[in-house]
Amino acid sequence: MRTVYLNGEYLPENEASVSIFDRGFLMADGVYEVTSVLGGKLIDFDGHAVRLQRSLDELDMRSPISKEDLLEVHRELVRVNEIDEGMIYLQITRGAPGDRDFVFPDPETTTPTIVLFTQSKPGLADNPAALKGMKVISIEDIRWGRRDIKTVQLLYPSMGKMMAKKAGADDAWMTEDGFVTEGTSNNAYIVKGNRIITRGLSNDILHGITRAAVLRFAQEAQMEVEERNFTIEEAKDADEAFVTSASTFVMPVVEIDGVSLGEGVPGRVAPRLREIYLEESRKAAI
Repeated sequence: MRTVYLNGEYLPENEASVSIFDRGFLMADGVYEVTSVLGGKLIDFDGHAVRLQRSLDELDMRSPISKEDLLEVHRELVRVNEIDEGMIYLQITRGAPGDRDFVFPDPETTTPTIVLFTQSKPGLADNPAALKGMKVISIEDIRWGRRDIKTVQLLYPSMGKMMAKKAGADDAWMTEDGFVTEGTSNNAYIVKGNRIITRGLSNDILHGITRAAVLRFAQEAQMEVEERNFTIEEAKDADEAFVTSASTFVMPVVEIDGVSLGEGVPGRVAPRLREIYLEESRKAAI
């Protein structure tokens, strides 16, 4: 049984509970982050902490914990749950300020709810899926307009993954006005020649922490990076493609809407970036 963290306490998971009036439950009024653990250490913690604060600020929600204390909670959960490879899920909601109401009170008078728990994922870094690549389908992006805020509004991404599963694929890339925005839980990329192409940052996509690191490593490795919109048709004609996220790192994409990319196997760019990312991230882990 896991030990979890809830509002300042470490508890057995079966003893942790929140109010039925919590706005995270009633209104999806909350944000979250997922930090990977490799070798018992945290990957990109600082990036996740900064993005968490940005999400809270955008929703006019105060943080119930300092960055320093948050780091200690992460480390303690890794220790007590003996996590070598896996993830730590963090969620902060506006809490339960009163009865159900669309209008929320002054953030300074509201006590947020904070929850953290671990997920053990042995073999996370050596995921065999990275050797064969993944298949994606395209679906229309009908989410709300502030995808840059990492909220707990995950129903449509969940439905997108189920659409992909039903179609015999692994995931879905969402499109808006003819252009790819992102995957259901990852940022999307194509490779043409020696150029890595991915959508630029805006309110339309999540500002991925893994995305930022991978693009930095790519440029340091003298790879050309172009941040611009691209279509599904352009993606089908690409030499290769991949996605990035905290849970998959760099994952090759070998098929889009039934069309194989290249020879239908991972190319040279995505596996190399995955190798670099894992190597550099392990060095910088805390």
